[in-house]
Formats: sequence, structure tokens, C-alpha cells
Amino acid sequence: MLRYFTAGESHGPSLTAILEGFPAGVRLDVELINYELKRRQGGYGRGKRQTLETDLIHLESGLYHGQTTGAPIALRLINNDAKLERLKEPIAPRGGHVDLAGAISRQTGIRQVLERSSARETAARVAVGAVCRCLLNAVGIDVFGYVRELGGIEAPPIAWDRAIRDASPVYTLNPEIDPSIVAAIDKARQAGDTLGGVLETIVTGCPIGLGSHAQHDRKLDARLAAAVMSIQAIKGVEIGLGFEAARRPGSQVMDPIEYQHDHDPNDRRFGFRRPTNHAGGIEGGLSNGEPILIRAAKKPISTMAKRGPSVNLADKSPHPATYERSDVCAVPAASVIVENVVAFEIASALCERYVATSLEALHASMQVIHDLSRRHLETYWRDHAPAPASNTPTLS
Repeated sequence: MLRYFTAGESHGPSLTAILEGFPAGVRLDVELINYELKRRQGGYGRGKRQTLETDLIHLESGLYHGQTTGAPIALRLINNDAKLERLKEPIAPRGGHVDLAGAISRQTGIRQVLERSSARETAARVAVGAVCRCLLNAVGIDVFGYVRELGGIEAPPIAWDRAIRDASPVYTLNPEIDPSIVAAIDKARQAGDTLGGVLETIVTGCPIGLGSHAQHDRKLDARLAAAVMSIQAIKGVEIGLGFEAARRPGSQVMDPIEYQHDHDPNDRRFGFRRPTNHAGGIEGGLSNGEPILIRAAKKPISTMAKRGPSVNLADKSPHPATYERSDVCAVPAASVIVENVVAFEIASALCERYVATSLEALHASMQVIHDLSRRHLETYWRDHAPAPASNTPTLS
């Protein structure tokens, strides 16, 4: 089973992640991992903290000459802005954060809670996801995320092109809309406010059958939704049409099934095609071979320069919420986090489906199961087809 844990505080010495169950024989692309970490720190609207940190991955175990060994992989990120012990205890909790509920729940001060719950923790998760992308890339699965909407301004994609996204200051796929979004972020900054947005991630190349139809907690859509929802400030997750499906009749939601007779024998969809993909690549908890589409809604950051109303915890009198250094807009960064959290979940489901102890074993298992499934399609219904209906009347 592929799993990971993270540890560390926002202003502590470092962030650490332990990734367990990762197959042996995968060459890790350190440049790719560091590039994903750099993207997480970027995007228009980020705060001063991102200029203080230079996130570079330290791979401290589980590797031999650049290849994974199958042992747990330790990943570490050094915090340049480490000053946890020098920071003051906030007196007025911030609405929209875990400050009050966490302090009451743990019987601690606010500082002990907010430092761990900070979105700084997601740097470790991005590193884990980037490691998993090295595995996915080796088997032809691609994960691609971008910003679809920011501050109420929609940015529909004009092309599925990484170069367009990476050149965008706000990680959209629509350069014509970017200036309007940048202007909205500037306006929010001047007002002491913050902005949220909608993020999309698309997974292509997935074989049919990742996940489970038999157990609620192994369904692929449930796992993806839980993983994305666990990201700080994410308040909604959709698969495929999502909430729009509730507004349409069934005839406009169901994806028809077609068959391409001259398909390649190694086609991961076995010749089956869908003219639409309203289900978002997942049916009944299983991947169906179509692109997997996940959409997430990120709320505006609740730490604002204009400071919302709160309560002084010492005497319970009205008091402005404590201000912690923050971003005006972290939507572009959130698109990177969602993308890499999704990459982990897809890699995890892949390793479970094909019982992968090594990359070589994964390739072999994928081929064996593909061949078995192809033979099944060729013979099962031929041998088990129902007998033709008889026109001879029967006596009752």
C-alpha cells in the first residue's frame, strides 16, 4: 500500500514527508520535483514569505544511485524563515481558520495549532506528489492542473498546453483573460481583501479499473475527493459535471458507449469510446479509461490585511483578528497542490491494482492484466450469450 505522512510546522526548522510502499527501480527526477515546488511558491498574489523560502528537495532515504529501492523515501524541505520559538502567541483568533477550535480542542495556545495547520505544510505534499509523477510518467499517465476561475472571472482553456499555463502569471490556459485577473488581485490587495477561485486537474492515460466498486472507502472518486478536500481552504470538490449533473435530465448526463473496431491491441480502453465525458472518467468508483476530471473550489484566504472582527481571549472583549503574514491570492499555488495530491492518489490506486513492488513488476503486471482483460472481452460474452428468444408460444 502506498501511503505518506508529513511533519513540521510553518516556521519550524523543516518540513518532512515519509513515502512508504513506493516501487523499486524508479528513477526520480529531482529537477521535476524542484520545479513543482517552485510552481507552488509562484503565481501572482503571493506574499512576502515566498521570497524568503527557496524550496529545494532533500531526498534522504530510499534511493540508490538515483533509483528507488522500495524502502521508505524520506523527503525534507528546509525552512529558511524558521523562527517558531520567537513568534508571539496570538490573542484574537481569526475567523475561517482553525485557531479557536484547535486551541480549545488541544488545550493549547493558538500558535501551536496554526503553525501545523498552515498551508506551508502542502509543500511536503507537493514533493510527495512530484515523486509519484515520476512513477506515473514511466507508465504513460499524465496529470495536468490549471486555474479555471479566479475572483469570479472565468478563464476557459483555449488549448491544453503546459507552455501556456507556465507562462501565465496566474496559471490559466487563457492569456487573454490573465490581465483582468491580475487587475482583480491588485484591487483586492488595495482593499485589504483576498480572492479565491476554481481549479481543475485532468488525468490522462489511466487504465480501466483503478479503484473499487465493492467498498465505499476504495472508490477512486471518493479517494480523490477526500484527498483534494483535505487541502487547506478547499471547500468543494466535483468529478466530471459535478453539481451541474443535478440540473440536467439523465439523457444529458449519461455518457454513451461506442466501439472502435480497428483499435490498437494495446489500447487501454480496449476500443471503447465515449463521445462525452460527463462522468469525469470514473463510473461506480472505477476509472473507465476516459480522462479523469477533478474540479476544486478554493475559498479566499481568511487572513486579511483589513482584519475581521474577533474576540480577545484574555477578557473576551471585541478585538480585531490577529494578522498573520499571508497572501492576497494563493489560487495558482493551490492548482499545483491539487495536481500533485491527485498524482499521489492515482499512483496509490495504480500500485494497488497491479501489486507493484518494482517498476519492472508494474509494467509486467499491467501487460498481463491487459491481456487477460482483452481475452475476457473476446470470449466471455461469446460463451455466455443468452439463447435467442423463442417465438414458440408456451402453455401456462
